[in-house]
Order: sequence, then C-alpha cells, then structure tokens
Amino acid sequence: MKWSVMLGKSPYSSWEEKVQYLGSKGAGLDEMTGLHIPVPPGFSIITEACRYYLREERVPPGLEEEVNTHIREMERVKKQKLGDPRNPLLVSVRSGAPVSMPGMMDTILNLGLNQEITEGLAKKTSNPRFAYDAYRRFLQMMGRIVLHIPGPLFEKEMDRVKGRRKTTRDEDLTAEDWQEIASRFLHLIEHYTGRKFPEDPYEHLWLATRAIFESWNNERAKAYRQIYHVSDTLGTAVNVVAMVFGNLGPRSGTGVAFSRDPSTGEKRLYGEFLPNAQGEDVVAGTRTPFPLSRKDLTDGVQFSLEDWMPSVYAELLDISQRLEAHFHDVQDMEFTIEEEKLWLLQTRAGKRTPKAAVKTAVDMVHENLITRQEAILRQKPEDFELLLHPTVDPKYKVKPVATGIPASPGVATGMVVFDWREAERLKKNGESVILVRNETSADDIRGMVASAGILTTRGGKTSHAAVVARGMGKPAVVGAEQLFIHFEGGFFDAPGTRIRKYDILTIDGGSGAIYPGDVPKASPSPSSEMEELLQWANTFRSLKVLANAETLQDARAALPVGAEGIGLARTEHMFFGEERITAFRELILLALQERRLREVRDGESTRRAIYGVMERIRKMQKEDFKQLLRLMEGLPVVVRFLDPPLHEFLPTTDDMIQQLAGRLRLDFEFVRSSIENLKEINPMLGHRGVRLAITFPEIYQVQMQALTESACELLKEGVTVHPEVMLPLVGFERELTWIRPRLEEIVKSVSERYDVSLKIPMGTMIELPRSAMTAGSIARYVDFFSFGTNDLTQTTLGFSRDDSGKFLPDYIQQRVLDFDPFQVLDREGVGSLIQLAIQQGRAANPRLEVGVCGEHGGDPSSIEFFQQVGVDYVSVSPFRVPVARLAAAIAALRQAGATSESTRTV
Repeated sequence: MKWSVMLGKSPYSSWEEKVQYLGSKGAGLDEMTGLHIPVPPGFSIITEACRYYLREERVPPGLEEEVNTHIREMERVKKQKLGDPRNPLLVSVRSGAPVSMPGMMDTILNLGLNQEITEGLAKKTSNPRFAYDAYRRFLQMMGRIVLHIPGPLFEKEMDRVKGRRKTTRDEDLTAEDWQEIASRFLHLIEHYTGRKFPEDPYEHLWLATRAIFESWNNERAKAYRQIYHVSDTLGTAVNVVAMVFGNLGPRSGTGVAFSRDPSTGEKRLYGEFLPNAQGEDVVAGTRTPFPLSRKDLTDGVQFSLEDWMPSVYAELLDISQRLEAHFHDVQDMEFTIEEEKLWLLQTRAGKRTPKAAVKTAVDMVHENLITRQEAILRQKPEDFELLLHPTVDPKYKVKPVATGIPASPGVATGMVVFDWREAERLKKNGESVILVRNETSADDIRGMVASAGILTTRGGKTSHAAVVARGMGKPAVVGAEQLFIHFEGGFFDAPGTRIRKYDILTIDGGSGAIYPGDVPKASPSPSSEMEELLQWANTFRSLKVLANAETLQDARAALPVGAEGIGLARTEHMFFGEERITAFRELILLALQERRLREVRDGESTRRAIYGVMERIRKMQKEDFKQLLRLMEGLPVVVRFLDPPLHEFLPTTDDMIQQLAGRLRLDFEFVRSSIENLKEINPMLGHRGVRLAITFPEIYQVQMQALTESACELLKEGVTVHPEVMLPLVGFERELTWIRPRLEEIVKSVSERYDVSLKIPMGTMIELPRSAMTAGSIARYVDFFSFGTNDLTQTTLGFSRDDSGKFLPDYIQQRVLDFDPFQVLDREGVGSLIQLAIQQGRAANPRLEVGVCGEHGGDPSSIEFFQQVGVDYVSVSPFRVPVARLAAAIAALRQAGATSESTRTV
C-alpha cells in the first residue's frame, strides 16, 4: 500500500476518507491545493503509517522511498534542494490527527538547517538575523520534541543573552544574539544527550517523523482524548510542507484568521497577526498580536493588517469566503505573508463559543449553506447549557482592577491558582478555581479542564488559551498585560492591587474585565437564534421534554424554556419549613403511638389527633398542588408521593425530641426510642418509597386526598388539569395491588363529592433491578413507567452515588470506566434493564407510557439511547430543558440517518 500522498493528488474521493487518512490538517491542505489556493507544496504520511509504527516500533517498509520521491517533487516545484547550503529547501513537519486536537501534539519548523546551511541561508537572503533566528527555533524544537530536553533549559539560555542585552523581547535581539543563542543550544543538546547534534537534514526528517508518531501517545494528547472521548486507535498523519517565512523582515508576517467571529458568530473576517514572526509566536501567546480588521483596533494598537497590507487583507478575505462556501462551515485558517505574498498553511472547522455556534448555524441556514437538520446536528447540547449561565449584573458599577482581551465569553468566579496540578486538586475538593498563567501550553490541559475560567497575561484571541477555552466553553480573558505574576511569591499584581493565591477572583470573558472577589451576576436571556434553533428542534424530535419541578419557582423557570409539563414533582420538598415539618413529625409519632395503643387499649383519642394532623397537612399540600396545577394548565404534572425514609424528617437532638414529646404529650423515652428505631443502616435500600404507603398508609392517603381535591376544585373553575401519581421504589406487583385500589377509592370519593369526572393515571418509578426484570407483571397495574435512573444505577452497579466519588475518578483515570455512570448512562448494564423493562411492559400493557426522570434524562448521550429504545419523554431540571430539547432532536435525526455534513464536491 501507499503510505503517503502529495498534497492535491490524494486518491481519496470523499472528505471523510481524506480526514481518516490524511488527518484534518492534511485533508484541509489537500482541498485547498485542489481549489488553487496558495498552499506551499508538500505531502502527507497517512495515519495508517503511524498506527504501523506504534504497533511494530519501526517505520513501514517502503515509506522511506516514497518520502524521497516526494522530496524530489517539492525540490522541483520550489527550485530548492534539501541540504543545499546555496539554495536550501526547508520544511515543516506537523502532526495532523483525524480529530482536531489543538496544541496536543508536536510540530517542528525550519527542518533542513544545520550550521553550514544556516550560513548559506544568511547569505542568500542577505538577512543573517532571520537565518539564525530560524536555526535556533529549529534546534529548540528538535531538542524539546525529539531529544526530550526540558523546554525551560532553552529558555534559560535565551534569558542569559536577553539579560546581558537588558531586554525581555525577542524583537530586540540582533543576528549576533541569535547566533550566540544557537551556539548555546548546540552545547546544551550535547551536554544533555552526551553527543553532538546531527548535521544531516534527512536524519533530522526521520527523527522528526518518528517524534510526531510518538507524540500521539504523549501525556497531554492522551489526556485530551480522554476528556473529549476521542479514540486512541486513530493515529496521526505527518504533514511535510515547504516552509514559507513570516519572519523574513518588515514586509512579512504570520497570523490566524476566522471566516466569522468565533466568539459572537458575526459574519466578518476575524483574527490576528504579527509582523516579522513565525506562526508559533501567535499561537503561543508570547507576543500580543495586532487585529486583521481596522474595526478591531483598540486604544494603544497602532495598526491592523487591513491598514498594513490592504491587498493581502482583501485576498485573505476572499479566500476565507471561498473556503467557507466550499466547506459549508466556519473556517479557522493559519497564514503566512512572505515578502507580501500570502500563503495558507491550514484550514479547519473553527472552534467557537456556544453562542457563536448557534448564531453561525442559524445564519448559514438563512444563507442556504446548510439545512436545518445540519444546523441542529452541528450543536453540542452540553455546550447549550452554557448559554443559560449568568453574566455580570449590569447594575454592578465597580471598576475592574484590570482588563484583558475577551477571548471566550461567560463569567467565572473562583480561587486563584497558578499551577494546573493545584487546579486539579482543588477541583476534586469541590472548589471553583481560576487558572492564572502568563500563557498556557498543551501541558496545562488538565488544569484548564479543572478550572472554571482561564486568565493569561499574554496572547490574543487566537492564542492557545483562547482557542482551547472556547472549545471547552469556558470563560477566558487573555493578554491582560497590566498583570505581573510572581509565581514564587504566589501572587500577581494589578494596578494598585495585589491578588494572592487562593483569593477569590471573577473574570468576564465577554468584556475582558477582571474583578477581585465575587460579583453579582444576572441571568441571561436566550438569543433569537437560540429560540429559532429550538423551534426547529421541536419539528424533528419525538421525545417530549418535561421538567423536574416541585416549587412554583422551578415550574415558572421551566415553562419559558419549553418544558411540556412536569415529569417529576417530589413531594418530600413540600414538607420542608418549620410548620410543615412539625406537622409531619407529629403524624409519624402519633401513627406509631396509635399502633402501640392498638395492642393494649383503645387508641381513639390518638386517632382523632392523627386526623387533626392529617387535616393540617392536607390543607398545606392541597394549596401546593393547586398552585402547581394552575400554573401548568393543560400540561401533565406527575406527582411522586413521599420517597425518602422517615428518619430524615425527624429531630436528632434530645432538646428537639423533648419539645416534640411535650407538644404531643407523649413519653420522652417512647419518642426517642421510636426515632432511634426508624434510623437505618442502609437507608437507600430501606424503609422508603412505596413501603411507607404500606406501613404508614396515612401518608399517601393524605397526599392523594390533597391532590384530588386540588384537581377537582380547579376543574370546577374551568381550569384544565392533568395530574398523575408516581409510586416510588415498587419492586413487587403486589405492592401495587395493595396500594392502588385504596388510592383510586379516594379519587372516586372526592370526585363524587365535587361532582366532577376525574381520572388520575398512576404509575411507578422503575429504580430497582427486580422491577425492571419483572416489568411485564408490574405493567398490568400501572399506566406509566418512569425510570429513576439515579437509583437504578446505584442498585444495578452496587455503587453508592454518595460514596463512589472516592474511587470513580481513579476508575476513569485508569480507563476502567470511560465515564461516570451517574452522569452518562451505563448502556450495557442499566441500559439493558431499561430496554428489557420497556419491551416486557409494553407487551403486557400496549398503552404503557414510558419516561425517564433521573439525571440521565438531561445527558445528550443518554438521550440518544432513550430515543433508540422507545422512551416517550424525559424529565430534567428546568435549567437543562433546552439542552434536552436539542439533544432529543439530534437523537431523532441520527436515528433517521441524518448527518451534520453538507454534500460537497472534492
């Protein structure tokens, strides 16, 4: 087989094949070459060669001959020769995985230089400063990436020269300075490795190629793949491309451009550039770049690319529009200007903020670039949640201590940390952190994941920190040059303020503002594009989306974001508050007293007291239900009767017990011992749920009466109501045959008293393996199933949700598990039970409705599974309703075989 292909001559007929074999970078270069966009000549070593190398620990047979052939072709096109001091061909060697992994793997530039060739390059270009700067960069990259010499050792050598020159800026160094630095690097390499650095450019090429292959398995790349669920088996392509130079002098430069604003989605050329620089200077964030458009000029910025080179700006604008029209997506492009000649080095789908992702998708539908289905499939439902996060309250008028470049919108508050390891540690302890760095690198990836927000003193909107933060949907402020970090002292200085490690800091990634402490925040409002996208989603999804809500505040929050009812109203929350919990405590103790007296003498007075307490509870719950049903007029409201064990509601101190006993005129020891007897070793599997209805029937009786009366009174007022009752923790069908007739009798009696016709459907939560395994028997006695996936996961896996945090992170870190099963459904185990229960339940009861009310109902991956197995609805927290609506549409479209890719000719 062929292990490599020349750019523009690949044999792959589809874009998907190109990405699979050439990686996203090579595929983009191949496409641009075919579109006659100015791309330097080059070739790609395909991903299969990387997989072969990692598997066999050697270069594939025949690859060396192929590479030599490609080099000769590049030499012919460029009229230069690799290794020729008089007219050298220099190349870049870049990684390129099928999935974009910005900054995670390695790149080597200026390959083809040695001491003799560098001298020849200096003569040819009449620019010794450029030649020796290029050489030191090459040595630095080879030393760090190929020879594994710690990067700071090279930085120290540079700092020694800069210190003698009394500068901190690369731009101030002369040709002689760079020549000295290159010499220092050669000595460092020899000292560190024990041998001289090789001089043969072909040896450099193979060392670099092997290093790129091996970088697929470096720690940061593995961490990135773990975070973003990228397969370890893909491998990376290696792209060998002729060098073009943005650091040749004052008429050269380099930059990054987006065809649309990746922060807002606005349709305009957006990005940054640096004159007389190489691409790594922009991405690394070590220098603060200039904007492309004069519209983006700010105070203190002298010029833009549009001012500096208007013809190049116009050409770049035209190319960006051509590429966007070709790929039907926002493009992220790297470019170099060599002596006023524009070259494109990369194009890929641009990472963007959730807000920009929505706007660009909707706009592209209106521009007839993509379909509504494609617009929906391009969204990440988990990122959609970020659109509903708060912003700094506009009424907050305190001046920020500093302002940087707004790189990724959103507001984040947390403890200041300067090290990614500390960010991870504090995150595990439940703390919110802001990672503060001069600039971030790929080594910081774990700390960036752990952080609520990212703040850097250097870099621009296309720096590593900005790009990665936007991809993660995290707020970021970059280029805050007013800040000076003192790492050893554990603090940073802002004008007039010192912020220490662990101090609380707030950053606003939308404005660039930096505030000490926490600041008031305002709730966001959905954009018109977001609402339009969700309306489109409604036309494609089949899963209904209800809300978990038991208070009016929750219900009011759910309706505006599209909830189609309430799928879980937990009634235990209705017992909170001093008056309510007091009444409930009295009911429990009086019921226990009545059972005791039943054995020794008449308990009539106790029963009267019980009825009195039940009446108080009935009135309170009736008003709760009435308000909820009225607000949700015409929509289903599924009420789950009391679920938690009783000991959770009872007093724990002797003083509180004494007060309760005195109020009820009961013996203190009886009350204390009763409370003690209700405590459980394993309450998760104890006296709770429907078991309470059998041992304490008064509880469900009063709840049923309150719910029925509230529904009847609203019906008499002309309000359409649809109450439903959910019975939790059913494991045996005879639990249902015991409780349901008693509850139905209450509905019948109350309905007749109000002279209304009312049917209240009754169902059960499936949250035990037995109820899933015997679902056919259970389904005959209920109208619906609602899977309580939180408890079903606990009881199936034997994992306590409260305690599994002690070991689950290690399971995920060690790849024992790929995800937290309490966040993403375990399809093989818990999912199999759900599928079995649905099949058996509908076989026994064809009209059975099936819902999900656990946390997994809001997880996009889990929603996809629920779509596949025939669930009718999911019920989620109000905050996640839009996420679930979008995820349900995506699941339905994927099930129908739709794709997010537009049809394109290649």
